[in-house]
Amino acid sequence: MEEKKKHLKNKLSKTKKQFYYDLLMKARGEFMTQVKFHADEALTSHKDSAGERAGMATHMADLGSDNSRHDLELGLMSSEVDVVEMIEEALQRIHDDEYGICLDCGALIPEARLAAKPYARFCTKCKEKRESFEDPSRRSR
Repeated sequence: MEEKKKHLKNKLSKTKKQFYYDLLMKARGEFMTQVKFHADEALTSHKDSAGERAGMATHMADLGSDNSRHDLELGLMSSEVDVVEMIEEALQRIHDDEYGICLDCGALIPEARLAAKPYARFCTKCKEKRESFEDPSRRSR
């Protein structure tokens, strides 16, 4: 597989480049909004669990709930930061004329997949392969 990945180029038309660029920028904005939301929520839940509630009694069950909420918000924020990084990489691939090329096998990623998930890094076949290695229970499906 390595030999197929020798810096393949995908010369998209100006129109398609702009289309995917716009999709990526829109997705980036949406994910950045979510990152900020979850960061604010994590901070709020952390302040709550630290006892900074004005005049409110603190019960151990409330602290546990706040800590769980804090952990959940941090986990969601981390996942969304990962997507923002994938979007940034996709924007760079557009600039380098490498957008839409599977990072594993070098095949073109179908346009329908890119329209649905413009930051996709792998063709459907390679993505399914990766998922089957990540989750052995999927192999029987």
